[in-house]
Amino acid sequence: MNNIFLKISVQEKILFIKNLAVMTKAGMPILDSLRLLQKQTRSKSMKKILEQISGDIANGQFLSTSMERYANIFGDFTVNIIRVGEASGILYENLNYLAEELKKKQELKRKVMGALIYPIIVVIATFSITGFLTVYIFPKILPIFKSLNVNLPITTKILIGVSDFLVVYGVYVIIGIIIAVILGWFMLKISTIRFLTHRLITYFPLFGNISQSYNMANFCRTLGLLLKSDIKVVEALSITANTLTNQVYKKELKAISLEIAGGEEISKHLEKKSHLFPPMLSQLIAIGETTGNLSDTLLYLSEFYENKVDEVTKNLSTILEPLLMIVMGTIVGFIALSIITPIYEVTQGLKR
Repeated sequence: MNNIFLKISVQEKILFIKNLAVMTKAGMPILDSLRLLQKQTRSKSMKKILEQISGDIANGQFLSTSMERYANIFGDFTVNIIRVGEASGILYENLNYLAEELKKKQELKRKVMGALIYPIIVVIATFSITGFLTVYIFPKILPIFKSLNVNLPITTKILIGVSDFLVVYGVYVIIGIIIAVILGWFMLKISTIRFLTHRLITYFPLFGNISQSYNMANFCRTLGLLLKSDIKVVEALSITANTLTNQVYKKELKAISLEIAGGEEISKHLEKKSHLFPPMLSQLIAIGETTGNLSDTLLYLSEFYENKVDEVTKNLSTILEPLLMIVMGTIVGFIALSIITPIYEVTQGLKR
């Protein structure tokens, strides 16, 4: 089976590493541990991967060497941390720490996605309610208005126009939206468009802050852990760049790794890109480089930016929730007003 068809979830990856750490601590040989995990897993992809890794280890390969074949699945970060653990005799410690770090990254991603999904759900709900009222409810009331021979208010006339348009062209509008979403998804697969999209996000006040804090947390945690594991700074930066999904930050970190190879300090490059890397980050990294305590400084900064992601996502919910409620209320109120106003005018006319 080709590696590109093998897919495992982040949760499966964390569970595999965690279980392997427990078995390693208990003194179980790696080969026996892998065979046991292969029997226990329900994932066909994981079962296939563990079968092939077990075969490699039975033939005398190291775990990290075999896992390197699946770097597209496990990632360079995971492979290198395991390699260092094998070389230094602290495989259990590295596996355990790796599982914890992957779990933290997953939780961080979940927080960001949760903050972004809520507004999308509210917007979809708003348009769904609006569509239901204008396409199914209003057309049933419209003949009554027409039979009354009254001068309809402007709001009702607008609603009639929107309703008539959606009744005739509603299906085409929905198809157009679906095509646009699918086309957008495929276009984001193109590296240039994805890079431009990621750059554009950095300029949005609130979403740019979330993106920056999220990427800083991942950058600091990954690089800090790699340096703590005695991986050379140039290689560590290259590995860290490959773990980031944001193309702008990925490009910058690869540029930094080249400059570091030429003798420049990390902090010097970060200072030049203050719109991407906060001044506090570059200043504390400069102190870490001077004191020889860079890995601990980076791990401290990762905690700081993870807390900042928490704060920014909460602020996003605080700002967007009432704003979206106002928009939703305005749309529904407009529809209700358009329906109620003619009825009210008719009843007032009958009283006269």
